[in-house]
Amino acid sequence: MSLSRSPRRRLVGGTLALALLTGLTLAVVGPSDSPAGPGDGRRPVLDIGPVPWPEEGQSAVDLEGTGSLGERGGRRPVPIASLTKVMTAYVVLQEHPLRPGEEGPLIEVDQQAAYEVGVGGESTVPVRAGQRYSQRRLLELLLIPSGNNIARLLARWDSGDQDAFVAKMRRAAGKLGMKDTTYTGASGIEPTTTSTAPDQVRLARAAMADPVFRAVVAGRSVTVPHLGTITNTNPLLDDPCVVGIKTGSSTPAGGNLLWACEVRVGGASRLLVGAVLHQRADTTPSEGLRAAVDSSRRLLTGLRDRLSEPRTEGGAR
Repeated sequence: MSLSRSPRRRLVGGTLALALLTGLTLAVVGPSDSPAGPGDGRRPVLDIGPVPWPEEGQSAVDLEGTGSLGERGGRRPVPIASLTKVMTAYVVLQEHPLRPGEEGPLIEVDQQAAYEVGVGGESTVPVRAGQRYSQRRLLELLLIPSGNNIARLLARWDSGDQDAFVAKMRRAAGKLGMKDTTYTGASGIEPTTTSTAPDQVRLARAAMADPVFRAVVAGRSVTVPHLGTITNTNPLLDDPCVVGIKTGSSTPAGGNLLWACEVRVGGASRLLVGAVLHQRADTTPSEGLRAAVDSSRRLLTGLRDRLSEPRTEGGAR
């Protein structure tokens, strides 16, 4: 799914970003393929006012049917830690599609995935060599507890080795128009895997279009035989409007969060997707993640409240 924009859309996005950075009120107009508004085939203007952007790092937000609501913090690529696993899952599902409710093929845990459990302080899932899990189950273990060893296991299963899989990740990023993103591994442990908030929003929109991916990242927990119940690393799922998608944190990356929530705009439900990156970088992963969660909560709550407010034709409240 490509989110490349026309020149007209890029102009609108740049105007929105400038308005947000200067604290001006926003007038958001939908694209011509949106449900028709009065007169010109576009949605009515949405006057959403100033946006509570995080004060540090990078952030970007996109509204279904409208496009970019702006961005802040520039486009210098930064480490993204476990947000990398969104692309890992996206590539796996592109190569091995699943239908809703389908478990997919059984995949055997190899010696390497078992050996990596608990090594080097990484986020891993305790699996044993010879165990067999369905593709769907391994996607859950990849995205919910954020298992680095599961990411590399899936890469080897798909492509034979991680390097070959990373080449697929890079090709997928190119097709999605993620021009400022570089993948160097399947798990995100490498600080050389870098991206930007706008690029991650592009990926999130594409990944959330897959119903299996969307169902997995919406799960607040997963119960696995021999492992018990594992809680999702994304605390924003406590908010009933939030439907995913992924956390990521490390010392060089700071805290990172991709989130998606369903908002009511003009009586219709629309998907609001945001990326908040590089919060409290060079501290601890837990401190960075707390900052990313707090910043994301303020951002999505502020936008949801503004977008959901009743408006008259032309955008007036």
